[in-house]
Amino acid sequence: MSSTLRYGADSTVEVDIEPERLLATCGAPLPGGLADPAAALAAAVAAPLDFPPLAQAVFPGDRVVIAVEGALPQSATLVGSLVRALLAAGTLPGDICLLQARAEDDFAAAEFRQQFPEHDGRRVEVVVHDPTTREGLSYLAADESGAPIYVNRRLVDADVVLPIGCLRLESSLGYYGVNGTLYPAFSDLPTQERFRATGVDPSEDEIAKRRQEADEVAWWLGVLMSIQIVPAAGGSVLHVLAGTPESVHRRGNALCREAWSCAVPRRAELVVAAIEGDRGQQSWENVGRALAAASRAVTDDGAIALCTELADGPGPALRWLGRSKDLPSAIRHIRKQRTSDAGAANELARALERVQVYLLSRLDESVVEELGVAPVTAAAEIARLASRHRSCILLANAQFASPTAAGD
Repeated sequence: MSSTLRYGADSTVEVDIEPERLLATCGAPLPGGLADPAAALAAAVAAPLDFPPLAQAVFPGDRVVIAVEGALPQSATLVGSLVRALLAAGTLPGDICLLQARAEDDFAAAEFRQQFPEHDGRRVEVVVHDPTTREGLSYLAADESGAPIYVNRRLVDADVVLPIGCLRLESSLGYYGVNGTLYPAFSDLPTQERFRATGVDPSEDEIAKRRQEADEVAWWLGVLMSIQIVPAAGGSVLHVLAGTPESVHRRGNALCREAWSCAVPRRAELVVAAIEGDRGQQSWENVGRALAAASRAVTDDGAIALCTELADGPGPALRWLGRSKDLPSAIRHIRKQRTSDAGAANELARALERVQVYLLSRLDESVVEELGVAPVTAAAEIARLASRHRSCILLANAQFASPTAAGD
């Protein structure tokens, strides 16, 4: 029996395995992605959850900032649809700013501008948030300890802030809820580092505290409407939601559980996990999420094979892990780090304590080997790996999926 697992932008791996050894194939929710995400967004903002239509919430002369989450699926299409809705409501192009979280998460500004007449497209401002420069930041309020909260100046100066982001399961690595689209994504570097430190193996209380911080920042910024998508397989969009942050959270959380929670009959000796999507999805953060998902479905002393098109080299926490000769001490060190790759390093270290990890990527073999991971140079090797194990689970879109084995 041959099964196809997609990874990267348009790559596939064929796994030929007997039905009795293939315990489950999951991570591809049905139905598939929306045929017209732009139309779905237009419909969502025209009839938001527990909020008036967008056209009644903005007025000519309002300065509108659209805060775009990093690596948002179908970002140019979705942002373009939102801008068209604003223009139809009377907002001038020069009063709209698209604020994106990081330069490496470019939401295809050129593709966005192609959707508009040249004059309108060029007048819409596109800005990349820089957490290191004080000139681009503004004091917002003091937190409960009296410490100052800094966020991007354009958010503070805006009349209307419209966050647009991607919903995830609440257990997902580095996810701080609906308002995490804004905070700490558009805060200063010390705040981002503080959240990163919390994000490495956090307790439920720590996660709740950080999400409460994000909710408070959104309240101080006067955010009344949030636009969020539920991701589908392959970098597409399953649902588009708009409305009050609380309503979007409730509805979105239910839709995410329905789409991405999956039950497997038991843990398998081998989990083949794939990260599908374009370059924005091929990140170490998503590798960490995929490892966390696969670890919930693999037996002790088993193996996880990750199929990716990852091209970015490891960061400082991952390099530290590669140099360490003792995993327990490496984990203790990593959990004190505040680098952007600390969460992924922690998940990799935890996985290596239990199983062998294989990685198909665009990285040099030597780079992968230095992490204590076995490099895979071709998709065909995954099929041979599957033939050597008595049981296997195929996990598509592992950066979003959450498998649960019976009895766990």
